[in-house]
Amino acid sequence: MPCLPDTSPLEFTDEIPAAMVAGIHRYLLRETSAAPARRERHWAMDFASREAYAASVAPNRERFRKMIGAVDPRPERVDMQLVSTTDEPSLIASTDAYEVHAVRWQAAEGFTGEGLLLRPTGDPIARVIALPDCDAVLDRELPARNAVRLAAAGCEVIVPVLIDRDDEFSGHPNVRYTNQPHREFVYRMAFEMGRHVIGYEVVKVMAAVDWCKAQDDLPVAVMGHGEGGLIALYAAACDERIDAACVSGYFGPREDLHLEPIYRNVFGLLDEFGDAEIARLIAPRPLIIEASDHPDVTGPPEPRDGRTGAAPGRIQTPPFAAVEAEVARARVVYENLDASAALQLTTDDATDSLLASLGLPAAGGAEYEVAQQPTYPARAVRMKRQVEELCAWTQEVLRRSEPSRDAIFADVDMSTLDAYRESTAPIRDFFWEEVIGKLPPATEPMNPRSRLVYDEPDWTGYEVILDVYPDVFASGILLLPKDLRPGEKRPVVVCQHGLEGTPQKTIDSGEDHYNEYAARLCRRGFITYAPQNPYVGGDAFRALQRLLNPLGKSLFSIIARQHERALEWLSSLKCADATRIGFYGLSYGGVSAMRLPALLEQYACSICSANFNDWALKVAGWDHPFGYVFTGEFEMPEFDLGHALNYAEMAALIAPALSWLSGVIKMASPPTKSLLASTRGSAATTVVSESPIAPRSSTSPAAMTSTPRVRSPSCTVTSTGRRKSNSRRTSPVIAPPASPPSLGHT
Repeated sequence: MPCLPDTSPLEFTDEIPAAMVAGIHRYLLRETSAAPARRERHWAMDFASREAYAASVAPNRERFRKMIGAVDPRPERVDMQLVSTTDEPSLIASTDAYEVHAVRWQAAEGFTGEGLLLRPTGDPIARVIALPDCDAVLDRELPARNAVRLAAAGCEVIVPVLIDRDDEFSGHPNVRYTNQPHREFVYRMAFEMGRHVIGYEVVKVMAAVDWCKAQDDLPVAVMGHGEGGLIALYAAACDERIDAACVSGYFGPREDLHLEPIYRNVFGLLDEFGDAEIARLIAPRPLIIEASDHPDVTGPPEPRDGRTGAAPGRIQTPPFAAVEAEVARARVVYENLDASAALQLTTDDATDSLLASLGLPAAGGAEYEVAQQPTYPARAVRMKRQVEELCAWTQEVLRRSEPSRDAIFADVDMSTLDAYRESTAPIRDFFWEEVIGKLPPATEPMNPRSRLVYDEPDWTGYEVILDVYPDVFASGILLLPKDLRPGEKRPVVVCQHGLEGTPQKTIDSGEDHYNEYAARLCRRGFITYAPQNPYVGGDAFRALQRLLNPLGKSLFSIIARQHERALEWLSSLKCADATRIGFYGLSYGGVSAMRLPALLEQYACSICSANFNDWALKVAGWDHPFGYVFTGEFEMPEFDLGHALNYAEMAALIAPALSWLSGVIKMASPPTKSLLASTRGSAATTVVSESPIAPRSSTSPAAMTSTPRVRSPSCTVTSTGRRKSNSRRTSPVIAPPASPPSLGHT
């Protein structure tokens, strides 16, 4: 089968989209396995003294808090409020040794902690925040094996309620409800805004610690099981005031995080932290690991009655040997701090071990005598309140996010185009390295392979594969007009398909949404290249995002390097003008059109079709019918993108290259025009309501050879910052040949 010059014959027999996703998956599994060996580059531990050690890991602690979204300021004073009504007192139960009250405390501006307070009848000897698994029923099924024993021993115990795995309130009455666990539903919107259900709950624990420390100087400990064990571990790592921690049913190796429920997904976690590294932030304080059964979670609630959209994920109990190995990794630091005994691993109830670590006597047995049958607070009412508080606060964070994005561009120099490019370069680096996640450049030789797949009257098409990393390749279909003359260089349009698409969808007739625009542009005289992007295969490709996120990367970390390799190859073609390569993406391809040209400056222009919008609102919005929080596209949230770059800011990074925003646009952001007008004039960004390539049925043969509508006047910026029209282009513009050359194939 014929192939392109300077390429080898392509003999690939597998289905390319599925093979691409599978290859990336293998590559990421290897990267995940290799992550622990790379973590030391983030650490500079000083074991000269305990004070020196605490100072040396302070930057790690701060990064960890930001990773988990535990960033909301707590109130200066935290009051523990008894929850009661005129009909129902706060008292839920009592014994001769303690009382149980329903309580609430303000954790941050927009949300509270709620739960139970077990108050000993005498003076307390310590205070413990006991965190059951998130599905524990607090009112009638108090976690007797720890909280009750601690209270009977004389501890004042706070038992916070955690957001559970039910789905009753996962949705909005004006939109729809989903089968996402409540934890996932909060996670989805929070992640986009640099928050997390984990971080929210850690802040609740830290606010409870504030209250404890305001009472007196008694020691404060945390202990938890399952999801409560996770929160106990993370809270102790964040808050040095916590004197000891006990983790049950959670601690272990974390390299299978991508298989766990998505509400445990933490961006960048595995690049710097496994559970052993989190334990470093607790050392040399006592940490007791109780190797017990983890919660048995096989997946989200079953889809039903229109409730869909939840991400897959399971929780399984790891082998004891795996827990033991993770504890052994943590023990190295404890030994260096001469605190080896402070790290304990046990298979028994760790309550007495926790008390002993605080220098307190063991707990005795305890009877739980119900003083009244609890009817208030009703568990469902309390859970609804807790879920909706976090959703409402996340919406408030979203509403307040624009000044943060403005601040990123505050020092941009708009006096000249060169000054603009230079001053936005650090923002581009930040976007790629901190938000998208930057993988190293391609490590494999390009090794281009091709084969003829189209031979039409006006053009030919070649399927191409280019290597990027081991098991990772870029692929696409190159269309060449048959009227190319020897030595002639033509502009190139990269035509990007949408979700679950293939290059063929941009080429073949009968694809209503695509309107064969890659082929039609080629008939107009352009060279076109339709890449295969890896957002295809349903949850198979979404699993890539789950592997990438813990490494501090995203799906576009891979896609950017694939496109970088494609640009390298396209630039090497003798018939291609490397200074005039444009990007045209539809739908999910429009998602690409806002990110890739913002990262890869070789793209001379970008057309974002049927996608440009207020992206942060679309991903994090709670009460909008177009929001991704209600869909199965769980890969959409990008950590803290809402405070970094929305589409207006991405367009500003594309500037001064030209941008066109086409298709159905409901929320084109006004700042885009003002940002770009400051550098190029309002013509630099053009908003059109239909595709720049008109529907075939309304295009005459003469129009098919005319100049496309994707041409726009340009402008420059004077030294005073005033804009003036200028017919001289200051950046490459994609345009077809002035007159079609004679037909002929080379």
